Amino acid sequence: MYTPRILIVDDEEDILEFISYNLRKNDYEVFTASNGKDALKLAHRERPDLIILDIMMPEMDGIEVCKRLRNEEQFQETIIAFLTARHEDFVHTNALDVGGDDFITKPIKPSVLLSRIRALLRRSTHLKAQREKPVVLKADDLTLDEGQFMVTQDGRQIELPRKEFQILALLMSQPGHVFSRKKIFREVWGSDVIVGNRTIDVHIRKLREKIGDSYIKTVKGVGYKLDPK
Repeated sequence: MYTPRILIVDDEEDILEFISYNLRKNDYEVFTASNGKDALKLAHRERPDLIILDIMMPEMDGIEVCKRLRNEEQFQETIIAFLTARHEDFVHTNALDVGGDDFITKPIKPSVLLSRIRALLRRSTHLKAQREKPVVLKADDLTLDEGQFMVTQDGRQIELPRKEFQILALLMSQPGHVFSRKKIFREVWGSDVIVGNRTIDVHIRKLREKIGDSYIKTVKGVGYKLDPK
């Protein structure tokens, strides 16, 4: 049986020990780093399935680590969950903008931590299984190829982080259908993953910046839909 590999990055030794103990006790393979530079080296050497990444660190913060990893093809599918005690919207927005998947908030409760990690790993496995049956979706001049993880518009390739790609794929799967926020959360993050209220807004805003404002419509008080021209 495959054992998930998890990299924990935090400059607080007690946090590293606490998370490591609880994960190893539940049969995860764990690696640790106390700063961003060491985290990059370990990520390249160990190729973890999941990275738990503190935002505020010396030498290189978590935002920069995530950004650098997402710029490499080999880490496009790696799950990255930010570990933070901060609740400001701009911190979460920046973390999502560079490709973060989720947040784990300090102080950490072992049961919540393990539940969140199981949910993230389950969702990743489900998405990998889906990609074994690739689908090509089209809407006007947009084409989304799930097998190649590629979006093109009038033949021009558009680079999208994984969550933006998944949201667009969901909306393109039923043009004109209104997807509630709850439905988007469930389909993209999984029913037992909890993300901030601003999460979808941030991703939709970034999508509109890349494909244009005319495709995705907001249905006030309900959710979002793809509205072909």
